[in-house]
Amino acid sequence: RVDCRARTLAVCARKEIRKRLSMAAVIGSPSCSVTFENSILRFAAVLVAGLLGGELAARVRLPRVTGWISAGIALRLIGLPGLASGDFREVFGPFVDFVLGYIAFSVGSALHIASLKNAGKRLTFLIATEATLTPALVAGGLMLVGDQPAGVSWILGAIAIAAAPGTTMVVVKEARARGVFVKTLIAAVALIDMTAVCVFAVVAALLRADQSLSPGAVTVALGTAGRELGTAILLGLTSATLLLVWIRRLRPNVTGPGFVAVILVSWGAATALGVSAILACTCAGLFLSNMRHDTARAGQAYLIPFGEALFTVFYTVAGMQLDFGHVIGAAGLVGLFFFGRLVGKMLSSFVAMSAAGMLPEVRRYLGLALLPHGGVAIGLIVIVQETPGLSWMADTVTTVGLAALAINQLVGPSMTRLALKRVGEIDLDRPRLLDFITEQTIIVGLQGQDKRAVIEQLVRRLFASSELGADIEQLREDLLRRAEKDSSFVGPGLVITHAAMEGDGPVRGVLGLSSKGLEFAAPDERRVHAVLLLVIPATEEAHYLEIVAAFSAGIVSNPAMRYQLYQAPSAAHAHKVLNPRGDIDFNCFLDETLIASSPPPPPQGNATSSP
Repeated sequence: RVDCRARTLAVCARKEIRKRLSMAAVIGSPSCSVTFENSILRFAAVLVAGLLGGELAARVRLPRVTGWISAGIALRLIGLPGLASGDFREVFGPFVDFVLGYIAFSVGSALHIASLKNAGKRLTFLIATEATLTPALVAGGLMLVGDQPAGVSWILGAIAIAAAPGTTMVVVKEARARGVFVKTLIAAVALIDMTAVCVFAVVAALLRADQSLSPGAVTVALGTAGRELGTAILLGLTSATLLLVWIRRLRPNVTGPGFVAVILVSWGAATALGVSAILACTCAGLFLSNMRHDTARAGQAYLIPFGEALFTVFYTVAGMQLDFGHVIGAAGLVGLFFFGRLVGKMLSSFVAMSAAGMLPEVRRYLGLALLPHGGVAIGLIVIVQETPGLSWMADTVTTVGLAALAINQLVGPSMTRLALKRVGEIDLDRPRLLDFITEQTIIVGLQGQDKRAVIEQLVRRLFASSELGADIEQLREDLLRRAEKDSSFVGPGLVITHAAMEGDGPVRGVLGLSSKGLEFAAPDERRVHAVLLLVIPATEEAHYLEIVAAFSAGIVSNPAMRYQLYQAPSAAHAHKVLNPRGDIDFNCFLDETLIASSPPPPPQGNATSSP
């Protein structure tokens, strides 16, 4: 009976297979009307191909984005009906615009000014060098060695500035990295992308005014570019403000759909006015993040579940634009672009970080970590394809730009991980007792005539760098009252003071350092060089003594660490002192036994020496 049923199933299966093969033959025949001209079928084919390419790339330890681009190239080479051409603007245009707007908005949202208190100097220098050295090296190489027109060379130079925030974040998370280098890198990729858009807008305006880039057209073109940039900034500010008004006055739970609306409104209005849509979306994210940071983060979280599908289609379509018939002939130009960009990133980062007095490892390896090339670069290439005044260079820019981008995505993530390893910030994401002390919560050069002035300065920094629900006036008075009532001198030149806060959440704090020392009425009448201010939620009271023990023990028992901390020239140097590489006796992991390995703080008033 079982054999009979098996034979019956086998016969049915053979019939079904024959039926399916016959249908496939009919569909594949020239007379069949079923092709990929249908928009939904096109999207489905692109998505499935991209997913397969991404999985294959992941299996050989390559970034998924490389697999997505490769899948697009394969689709173009296969030449399926309706997918044989690289021009799919009618079908994929609105989708590509939305993903570009999403990328630009996310870049702007990453620029939370309150989180970059101590990074302004080095980031300013980096933007200046990236906006000049990188495009100059790329454009110069293409013009002098590659014999390319000035317009093509400078457009590619502007595209070369762009980084890859998405790829960089993936590498950082996979490496479990944390530290000053990581913070500088994450902020840098966002600002660099914004710089690339601005430089591109200026160069494009110059080219539309005069393709030869003659000096006579520069003044007019710069005025036009300035007006375009100003309009884009105003559009971003307006759309972000309207969303906040809508949330506060009408629909407080509309953050997710409102996030999508901001992207669409910013992009659509900018396109209608003929200004940079990418810059408008970037500014919208920038303004929203700094006006209501929690709202921007909630909006970004709304699209995270759909992110991989969006980027899969986006990068696959980008790969379909790459014609390898042109790449073979442009191999020399691709090489010039790649090496010019590599040298530009390394040189601009080294010069900027040296001028800012940054740590040696940051100077050496930041440029290497900035090698990945991502979505904003593709967006700028798409703009070249769609702008009538730039259409004459579209083939060259697309071929060179996408081919070099594919190479950068192939080697870039590995270089970023290598840089993280060399600076020693891999596998540091385990929670530590002093994690609340970050670069932005350290003040170097603390000043104040008395205790109240010092505490007020620290409280201002605490509220500027942390999202606290407490009332600032009440917190200030609580800290002052406790500092005046209790003796909080726990080591040579060290004062720790704290206030309790209702509710839950992490411990928050700020560290002030003064190399000259402060008159703080210490029991030994010596100057105070470090003031640690803590806010302890009710749920974290158990960790308070551990934090005090960890910090004071490091200062008391290690004179070399104490001297380096008190004399630190910058917040980045101080942060490095508090996070010694490979040392778990100080700033211990929360899952370690701290009190057993660290001596208790000294008795009150025992401070007998200064650094």
